[in-house]
Amino acid sequence: MSAKIKMNAAQTGAVINKNIYGHFSEHLGRCIYGGLFVGENSPIPNKNGMRTDVVEALRHIKVPVLRWPGGCFADEYHWEDGIGPREERKRMVNTHWGGVVEDNSFGTHEFMELCEQIGCEPYVNGNVGSGTVREMSEWVEYLNSPGDSTVVKRRWANGRKEPFNVKYWGVGNENWGCGGNMRPEFYGDLYRRFNTYCRNYGDNKLYRIACGPNVDDWAWMDGVMKVAGRFCDAITLHYYTHPHGWEEKGSATEFDGDEYYLTLRKTAYMEQLIKGHLAIMDKYDPRHKVGLIVDEWGTWYNVEPGTNPGFLYQQNTMRDAMVAAINLNIFNSHADRVVMANLAQMVNVLQAVILTDGDQMILTPTYHVFDLYKAHQDANLVPSTVACNEVEGVQQVTASASLKDGVLTVTAANVSCTDAEEVVLDIANFDAKDVSVRILTGDMHDMNTFENQNAVQIREFTDFTVNEQGIVLNMPACSVVEVTVRG
Repeated sequence: MSAKIKMNAAQTGAVINKNIYGHFSEHLGRCIYGGLFVGENSPIPNKNGMRTDVVEALRHIKVPVLRWPGGCFADEYHWEDGIGPREERKRMVNTHWGGVVEDNSFGTHEFMELCEQIGCEPYVNGNVGSGTVREMSEWVEYLNSPGDSTVVKRRWANGRKEPFNVKYWGVGNENWGCGGNMRPEFYGDLYRRFNTYCRNYGDNKLYRIACGPNVDDWAWMDGVMKVAGRFCDAITLHYYTHPHGWEEKGSATEFDGDEYYLTLRKTAYMEQLIKGHLAIMDKYDPRHKVGLIVDEWGTWYNVEPGTNPGFLYQQNTMRDAMVAAINLNIFNSHADRVVMANLAQMVNVLQAVILTDGDQMILTPTYHVFDLYKAHQDANLVPSTVACNEVEGVQQVTASASLKDGVLTVTAANVSCTDAEEVVLDIANFDAKDVSVRILTGDMHDMNTFENQNAVQIREFTDFTVNEQGIVLNMPACSVVEVTVRG
């Protein structure tokens, strides 16, 4: 039988927060240095040190928000080390990631410059694990205060008169682990203390984000929500997809069909995690004032052979594209409660959308999925039901639909690595006068390399018809489509 995606365009749901399509950049491997930032004196084309090619690519997919400086690095990062003349900044050893020297040449002002060039909102993660209340309080003041305090005058001296007005603030990261190995109630009290001294300045009201659980640590979510839930705007969730567990994560490029489907089954667990954690949140927040932010998600495999194990550099195949499509469809379906998500990580680390090598840059299959899905940003969700077969324990077809400015966008993935599928879009209360489709498809192993940079790319798709059934697509195996319908 055909797979059927059924929806009623007259019955829209919540707005899909554009921040669901957010990203994450940590001082880890070559994410920042060489990936996003090369310095003003680099022969690689740049604007104020930011790679021009990378920034242009990120602007194209309309990155809405970027999280920084970590990750585990956040809770050993002291912001004052990263301001002022670069030659005078403190050098440190990045003990979490590779034991390399961090010279702090990319700091607060550089991050704000990067966000300005990309056109995205900054999401700053404060240091709770090894920092102080005063330190975080003064970072907020440094970035946001329009006054003339000593702290603010340091910002002026570093070339910025106007405040940056940073809205999104994370109070610690993974405080159950690398952020201090805390108990949930202890962290909840610490959150309340740190949060008290993070002030609003002018019209800029902080959006305050608490550190939530790792995967299915239901007790952490319960403990933090009980103690600190009424003091936060959102709470986080972290979940990485790796086929075999932490010890042996598997190869990013060498896998068979069984491992392919195992990866997809693992990533589909995101649905249960979100439902389970939302149920706990509801106990303490029945009016749904607190949002859920999945600010670390994506695939995590063994590093590429011959690379620094602490740099977490991995290739990216059509399998990762399927993972991205599955997760983004899940996040969209929970648009009433999921207010942000941040793919880990933006460049050269884990499930990156961009890989660089010197002056070369390639766009990964995951990048192209974000391109296909960008029309959902700030659109109204159109709830849809999918009737399809299962393949190796995974729903074969997964989809999202949204409506914005009279345009209906449907994104769908056929995750079978062997079988094409006829997919019918049954759309009530919308006259499909103009239909166009873009597709990303290939063998599950297909990837872009520096030798073949466009092996996987988006193409126009014409293998569809519009008839009394609806829009009928003949989707190839391992494919993701964006269907744009104008009434």
